[in-house]
Amino acid sequence: MSKLADLIIRGGHAVTPNGTEAIDIACVNGRIVALGQLPGWSALQELNATGLHILPGAIDSQVHFREPGLTHKETIAAGTRGAVLGGITGIFEMPNTNPLTLNQQDLQAKQAIAARDAWCNYAFYIGGSAANASQLATLERLPGCAGVKVFMGSSFGDLLTDDDTVLQTILRNGSRRLAVHAEDESRLRERRGLVEKSGDVRQHPYWRDEQSALIATQKVVRMALQENRRLHVLHVSSAEEMEFLAGCKPLVSVEVTPNHLTLTAPDCYERLGTLAQMNPPVRDARHQQALWQAINNGLVDVIGSDHAPHTTAEKQQPYPQSPSGMTGVQTLLPVMLNHVNAGRLSLQRLTDLTSAGPARLFGLAGKGRIALGYDADFSIVDLQATRTIENHWIASVSGWTPYDGMSVTGWPVHTIIGGRAVVCDGALTTAQPCGRPMRFFESDNNEDLTP
Repeated sequence: MSKLADLIIRGGHAVTPNGTEAIDIACVNGRIVALGQLPGWSALQELNATGLHILPGAIDSQVHFREPGLTHKETIAAGTRGAVLGGITGIFEMPNTNPLTLNQQDLQAKQAIAARDAWCNYAFYIGGSAANASQLATLERLPGCAGVKVFMGSSFGDLLTDDDTVLQTILRNGSRRLAVHAEDESRLRERRGLVEKSGDVRQHPYWRDEQSALIATQKVVRMALQENRRLHVLHVSSAEEMEFLAGCKPLVSVEVTPNHLTLTAPDCYERLGTLAQMNPPVRDARHQQALWQAINNGLVDVIGSDHAPHTTAEKQQPYPQSPSGMTGVQTLLPVMLNHVNAGRLSLQRLTDLTSAGPARLFGLAGKGRIALGYDADFSIVDLQATRTIENHWIASVSGWTPYDGMSVTGWPVHTIIGGRAVVCDGALTTAQPCGRPMRFFESDNNEDLTP
């Protein structure tokens, strides 16, 4: 008897827990229902993936989409549109918007926008601060919440947590993995005068030096160990941090960005000026080599883009008044696939860093692998395709990328979310966004975890 699927993907090579396999994939009601050779199956839609590789849907676990309040830089609609065009099927969005995401009402306001405008699946961080520290154990378990994010530096107002007593209170109130931007605010303030005098963006990694990152990382890890609290250190950028964090497993997980793996100082600052400015900074080749070593020895758990756009007019302000941050969600896979092509990491390892890793660390339900019963989210890529990344391809409101003009080998071709082809052959297939909130095993609202 013939079996009917909503979607069958035929002819591709899928990256599964068994390795890379030449199999077909059948999807019904947004889930994977059959894998292998499927001669007895038919489908309402079939997708020919011959010559392509099928990855479990890539998740970018660090983006700043600036909505509400800063929509001249970015929006949830534009940011998630860029995500799916770049092969990303889900994102975790950060709390430094206006208003800040500090309570249930703030979270629900973002979820309402995403329900209308998001092209990919989504979750939102709550910001950890003195203003809400005692409520975080409840807030972190709200449906659609990715967890709590703490800024030890590089933030403002209620989101800046540079007080040890407040940080300890945050660590004690909650049990989910706590994400942290670790730069020592007092050291940054002391050293700002160095660049105020020079106005030279090439000194950005000198102002925000490796010690600024290491001091903060050591402090928050020490406090987390005292409280037995799981920790996730974002955008680790230095060799010194990696050496320290190697002794902190498994309580502490590690993220790196494509920017720190790809750009190097001083070249990027000489070519791009303030467009290369981000926090923590892009550093020299010694640090980049240490990050690659940490990927190869398994110390790094995930790759996140730290997509944090500003307009070109804002970036053209004199340094250091120019804001830090750059686009990244749309270029995460093209840039990292180019590293795969260059032999710096395997496709299986990239899959772990962008799919299985986020699912494992944050308790995502149904994500992270191509397996029976899992959500039918796929990033389908052509490992042989050579393309040039250009500003006009970028969907972000800001409209630029630090990789403009860069030739890469490896490109996202189709993006499948919930068994639905949202992008085919690099183009959107629908006029209507179809993203949904992601589900977490540690949410209080788990009734939707069963099929």
